[in-house]
Amino acid sequence: MIDGVRHDQMEKCGHYQRWQEDIDRVQQVGTRYLRFGPALHRSYLGPDHFDWEHADAVLDTLRSKDIIPIADLCRFGVPDWIGDFQNPDLPHLFARYAKAFAERYPWVQFYTPVSAIYTSALTSAKLGLFNEGLSDDTSFVTALKHLAAASVLAMREILHVRPDAIFIHNERAAYFHADSPEAIAFAETLNAMRFVALDLVFGLRVDSAMYEFLRDNGMSREEYAFFMETRLARHCVMGTDYYPANERRVAEDGSRREAGETLGYGDIAGQYYQRYRLPVMHTETSAPEVDGQDPTFWLWKEWANALRVRNSGIPLVGFTWYPLIDQVAWNESGRWEGSLVHGASNPVGLFDLDRNMRPVGHAYRRLIAGWRDLLPAQSVCLLMPVVLPSEYNLPLSRRRRETIHRYYTQRSSQMPPNPFAR
Repeated sequence: MIDGVRHDQMEKCGHYQRWQEDIDRVQQVGTRYLRFGPALHRSYLGPDHFDWEHADAVLDTLRSKDIIPIADLCRFGVPDWIGDFQNPDLPHLFARYAKAFAERYPWVQFYTPVSAIYTSALTSAKLGLFNEGLSDDTSFVTALKHLAAASVLAMREILHVRPDAIFIHNERAAYFHADSPEAIAFAETLNAMRFVALDLVFGLRVDSAMYEFLRDNGMSREEYAFFMETRLARHCVMGTDYYPANERRVAEDGSRREAGETLGYGDIAGQYYQRYRLPVMHTETSAPEVDGQDPTFWLWKEWANALRVRNSGIPLVGFTWYPLIDQVAWNESGRWEGSLVHGASNPVGLFDLDRNMRPVGHAYRRLIAGWRDLLPAQSVCLLMPVVLPSEYNLPLSRRRRETIHRYYTQRSSQMPPNPFAR
């Protein structure tokens, strides 16, 4: 929501009418994976009231073609009847939605319960750009804890249905550079803050200054303990998004501006891995085909960085160009662009709005074809327990789920009390 108006990218790019063509384009690129989620505001109409029509059509087709969906359940907004991220009912209402989704599509193994939690809370409740449009620390922490709790509770519900589910939690792989000695304190605070959402979701204790910030702005001891004691990180992959605007220069007054690709994805992804020690996925990147920029060169640079990450011993398990189809009224780093608000397309997709493959799409297809057989033999990709949709009901897959379910049933009895229950 921007200024009270909902911006649905799937509607703007024509996906609801052309979804079958879009799935054909996935196969044309040569990938077997697709990040897809039904729009939450269209599929969640009220408490325990769902409309699965579009999800049924798309997911049934993906299953028939043995394409593995990564179910993106909540991305940057909630239905009107929930309101916004300040609603204390959000965590448990979203968990009910996740449970219903998993029960309807038990063959789906990969999930992003809530996409980009920190970015969503920051833009909605600290920068005043989206949804509730607030700009204070208490609102920011409220949005942050509600979104993190929604994600954790959703994981718990999904694991009861699909014990071998794998959760890919994506955040912007950011870094802040101090422009002067006077800016060091601002930069250090921002570099600590960039981790806070993943710290809560993965159950990693924050430092003392961050703990004081969370407590001073509305997070209770019981809420913090819930995040620290739930401990579901073993089911997770750490997703890292990297765009040209991810690195920022910080001035002595705390203001920020773009720094360009200074450290690059490889160095920043390494910082995130050193903190969490989880498998890493490059979950989003793109660059627009405008002003002389060459998206194919950006693709090559990001892929080169991804290879360097993998070759350094970090378990990189995936790479994503986002989006499949050009965006409308949205810029290359996933933020609203005022100059595009009247409907101009942003040429960042593998395909344009007419579903014609862009040069970067051809380059991505060649990349997939050239590397797909080499990398699994040399990396930890072999260790990712991926179950194809067509393998869901095989005896070996069923026995594995039953074994994990017995473990998770014991583990769930040790879960901490849920302070977000209503």
